[in-house]
Amino acid sequence: MKLELGNFYVKDIVFGEETSYKDGLLTVNKEEALKVVFEDEHITEADLVIVKPGDEVRIMPVKEAIEPRHRVGGGPVFPGVTGDLMQAGNGRTHCLKDCSVLVVGKHWGGFQDGLIDMSGEGAKYTLFSQFINICLVADTDEEFEKREQQKKNHALRWAGMRLSEYLGSCVADMEPETLDTYELAPVTKRSEEVNKLPSVVLVLQPQSQMEELGYNDLNYGWDCNRMVPTFMHPNEVLDGAMISGSFMPCSSKWSTYDFQNYQMIRRLYAEHGKTLNFLGVIMSNLNVALEQKQRAALFVAQMAKSLGADSAIVAEEGYGNPDADFIACVVALEDAGVKTVGLTNECTGRDGMSQPLVTLDVKADAIVSCGNVSELIKLPPMKTVVGELEALARDGLSGGWSTDEVLGSSVKEDGSIVMENNAMFCGDRVTGWSTKTMSEY
Repeated sequence: MKLELGNFYVKDIVFGEETSYKDGLLTVNKEEALKVVFEDEHITEADLVIVKPGDEVRIMPVKEAIEPRHRVGGGPVFPGVTGDLMQAGNGRTHCLKDCSVLVVGKHWGGFQDGLIDMSGEGAKYTLFSQFINICLVADTDEEFEKREQQKKNHALRWAGMRLSEYLGSCVADMEPETLDTYELAPVTKRSEEVNKLPSVVLVLQPQSQMEELGYNDLNYGWDCNRMVPTFMHPNEVLDGAMISGSFMPCSSKWSTYDFQNYQMIRRLYAEHGKTLNFLGVIMSNLNVALEQKQRAALFVAQMAKSLGADSAIVAEEGYGNPDADFIACVVALEDAGVKTVGLTNECTGRDGMSQPLVTLDVKADAIVSCGNVSELIKLPPMKTVVGELEALARDGLSGGWSTDEVLGSSVKEDGSIVMENNAMFCGDRVTGWSTKTMSEY
């Protein structure tokens, strides 16, 4: 499979008469763009707001991030989700870089939503403060879940994907400024030189623990709760086959943008044929029952061994209950003779003194930490709030609270906040973006 990602580097975004791209300037016809959003009758109100790095802006509650793209030659950017099923990972897709579509609740947040600060202390915690973002701020008539802590956010998430496709279409017939090419020979057809290198498989554990459909990550539109570990070409992940769900504390989440730009995949590609032989991706899942966790771990280990993997990297989306899947997978791989490195965040409490993962094993002796979800963060007020700041305290976000004996409410009268890292949108960057470091004292 050969995938070409054509890149157009967005330096500024403005509203104007025609949606177009020229010399780094993305112009958006707001009226046309909102028509795309309102194609879903469940969207009751919506607006678009442009925010830029350095703006004194706080965004809350953020539900999703998506890179605007266009599939050259036809077909949906997200096969099986925004259009008919087709093979992802082949051909050319055009990408608007250094920007994203952020899906933001106009009113209602939930357990899985988060916060982005575009400047100040809070900006360092999330990748998306570095981008020019088009915020889709919207509400729906999905009354049944407005006051539910867990929300599917279906209408809002799908509107974000349609908007991203609409924006991406403006570069459909243009020549990209740079072109990234991703191609791997079939595992059994690689050169002698490549086969002599240490072989690595990447095991991804996207969030799939909700047994009711509609909350979990999607694989070609298929709810990951219904799948078993599956061997995938890494190009498929980079090219729209995977969609973020609406579950899991926000700092642990992998947004759709993260899947589209999965940094660990890109790094393994960069090393392929030089220092290692990148076999591909085993897309696993996260389960609820112990037997399900053990079964998935056995599937993964057998698949890795059958592929001839010398080593593996395992990355989990989430923490707590998913830690059992994560550690079980690492142990099963080690038992199969596959040297394994884990990639995860931790839940070590506000003081950093608690056990980092729910379950541990002596065989899991090489784990890269991406941060502590419980770290306490205090941020001053911002001049402007996009969305509704009260959601952080009111709506059961995993890192916010309405009252605390010592700290009071997460949202203070002056607009300053105190919260756990849990509520920072994709803040732990487990997909490979993380700039955090660990020091031993």
